[in-house]
Amino acid sequence: MTDTSGWYESLRLPSWNPPPPAFGVIWTIVFALIAASGVNAWRAAPDSRSADTLIGLFAMNGALNVSWTVLFFQLRRPDWAFVELSVLWVSIVVLIFACGRFSRIAALLLLPYLAWVTTAGALNWQVIQLNGPF
Repeated sequence: MTDTSGWYESLRLPSWNPPPPAFGVIWTIVFALIAASGVNAWRAAPDSRSADTLIGLFAMNGALNVSWTVLFFQLRRPDWAFVELSVLWVSIVVLIFACGRFSRIAALLLLPYLAWVTTAGALNWQVIQLNGPF
């Protein structure tokens, strides 16, 4: 889903853009932390309704995460992806608060995700500024 050949390599990127291998390493760590957070919060949920709500929030967040990839890499629309990333960012904040109701650890495990998506948002914005309009 993340084909970086051709189009992406032709983009002007900011000087502070991480090296390509870093993205895979960082996302692997972030996804592991998201999974650990989800399991931790789900186990700490006091009832099935709360657990179901958490599952729904994590599913929505996952769909938003995938949507950014589709918009940016497949549709080649960093401008649309940036708008979508704003919604993704808010969904992470919602997840942090929702998980925090049941488990402080689950909420804390999501902070690197928020930090990385914030960084991705800054990179996304720089791609728009350096290469737009799209």
